[in-house]
Amino acid sequence: MVLHAAARNKKAAKSHGKPLECFREHGKEKVKIIIGRKGDEEMLPRTGRLAYLFSHCIGNVERKSLREESLPQTPAGGVGGKGGGGSGVPGSGMVNGAGADHQDIRDGAAINTEHALVYRDGNLVSGSLEALVQHMVPTEEYYPDRAYLFAFLLSARLFIKPHELLGEVCALCEHQQNLNGEGGKERLHRFVPRLVQLLAEWTETFPYDFRDERVMGHVRSITQKVAAVDAAARQEVSALLQNLLLRLTALERYEEGLARLATEAATEQLTQVDITELCPSATVLAQQLTHVELERLSYIGPEEFVQAFAKESPHLETSFKDMKKTRNLESYVQWFNRLSYFVATEVCKHAKKKQRVRVVEYWIETARECFNIGNFNSLMAIIAGLNMSPISRLKKTWSKVQSAKFSILEHQMDPSSNFSSYRSTLKAAMWRSAGATDERQRIVVPFFSLLVKDLYFLNEGCSNKLPNGHINFEKFWQLAKQVTEFIAWKQVACPFEKNPRVIAFLQASPVLTENALALASFECEPPDNNPEKERYKALKSEMNAQ
Repeated sequence: MVLHAAARNKKAAKSHGKPLECFREHGKEKVKIIIGRKGDEEMLPRTGRLAYLFSHCIGNVERKSLREESLPQTPAGGVGGKGGGGSGVPGSGMVNGAGADHQDIRDGAAINTEHALVYRDGNLVSGSLEALVQHMVPTEEYYPDRAYLFAFLLSARLFIKPHELLGEVCALCEHQQNLNGEGGKERLHRFVPRLVQLLAEWTETFPYDFRDERVMGHVRSITQKVAAVDAAARQEVSALLQNLLLRLTALERYEEGLARLATEAATEQLTQVDITELCPSATVLAQQLTHVELERLSYIGPEEFVQAFAKESPHLETSFKDMKKTRNLESYVQWFNRLSYFVATEVCKHAKKKQRVRVVEYWIETARECFNIGNFNSLMAIIAGLNMSPISRLKKTWSKVQSAKFSILEHQMDPSSNFSSYRSTLKAAMWRSAGATDERQRIVVPFFSLLVKDLYFLNEGCSNKLPNGHINFEKFWQLAKQVTEFIAWKQVACPFEKNPRVIAFLQASPVLTENALALASFECEPPDNNPEKERYKALKSEMNAQ
């Protein structure tokens, strides 16, 4: 039979966009009715003071006296399955509700799915926001599958802000608690570890959500209640919050470091120091570039991809204007552009052709080493830099370059057929990484702009909601699958010896602007056609006017 529940006071969000074309109307649909309700929204306090915020949480955990207090809980019959089995990636099985009957719904069958989770072939494909929120709430007998938690926490922010979501989870627990019976205390002690586990997984996977003081307000409430009812859980919660504080503090230091690098690069004068003198080995330079890539990758939160979509889609239910901005994704894209301009600058700042030839061949060898390492982002940035107009027009220089290696690399990164050559190479690198015992073989640094493009078109190509108002979870499984691959890549530790001087030079030395590069290029090799002559004349005139 189909379970029914009382409707909550929540307006149904309007459907927008085209229906998901891959939503197939065949097979069986299994429907489970589970209801959630929206928590109260808090006003945004002044942000910052991380240590102060966490001291309140941790201090309350340590100081709170142990007393009998009911902690919010969701009844097992609402959503849970014993053993905490949830739907993983498509094909991994079905979520079984503890005490919840299922009905096979065949094509054309009439059923009210307003508050349902819909399964097809054992996989969760859609549901109302209330049902999906309810599905992540643990009980003393149920814990949601980690794959579902990741997919939902990743994409739910398109419909509900993290502080609102955590508020709803808390409200659901409190509203549905049933701890007054004889077994209430025992059930509570079984439930608390699951609630702590949920908080632990959220802070581990999406720590940047906790930069928002509104989220931390709910965390304080949870930690106080946990401390009051479960002495064993107090130390676990305290350690959890300490680790979160360390990660967020490291993030702030990293962001401050990026700001300093940008300031240094903008204020310093162009140096005559040659990268080939500072780092004579192209192999070592490729390794140092990989250090930069992996460090910058490691600070990109998986939610930043989804939030980037939200910023470009003002019709979405949520807006991120009032949330603390994290711009690590944008900073990483800017790093790619900087590296391309850095390569071009290093070539154009040499007046002698022989020196330019040496530098071009050095960068080609560096690109080849990046390819061998699996650092495709630096590889593509170097290729882009050498293909910039101020460099590619240097015909006399290129005539002396041994460019066979460069042609091979260009073929590997050829954009034709949607980068088919690169995608094949990336699959091979992923296969190598998956079976690697040597840390050096585990490195995969993807061509990041293409990864973002793929995620963008996945987001734009499929509707967030279906015609019946359900959230399209098939789309969210696909987003989660691709972002999960990214997480595996960014967690690899760089095994190469670090050279701080080279890394600082790569990130902070000044680079020429587009116009300055063009002017420098014409001074290296004079213009040889009318369009170039006119361009050169205009650039000189503009420079003299400054």
